[in-house]
Amino acid sequence: MKVGASVVNCRRGGNSSSFDVLNKYFTISEMPLAPSTYWNMTHGFTPDDVEKDKEGLQTMRNLAENMTFMIKAFKDAKEKYGLPEIEKTFYTSFPDGK
Repeated sequence: MKVGASVVNCRRGGNSSSFDVLNKYFTISEMPLAPSTYWNMTHGFTPDDVEKDKEGLQTMRNLAENMTFMIKAFKDAKEKYGLPEIEKTFYTSFPDGK
C-alpha cells in the first residue's frame, strides 16, 4: 500500500507504451497510483529540452502535489484503520488441461 508513480521521458514518441508497462508493475504490487493532470511524461532529448516542456513540467509538479497528499492520507488511514488484510495467494493452474 505504498503510493507509486511512474515517470517517463523521451525525445518524441514511445512514452505512452512505456508509461503503461511501468504502471502495471505498481498495480500487481498492490500499490495505488498517484494521478496527475496528464500522463506522467516529459519530452526532450537533453535536460535543456525538458526544461522547455512547460506542460510536462506542470504535470510533474501536479504529480508531486497529489503524491504528497496520497502519502499523508494513506498514513492517516493506516493509523486509523490499519492495512487491508491480504488473502493467501492462489495460482491458476489447469493440470488436467481443462
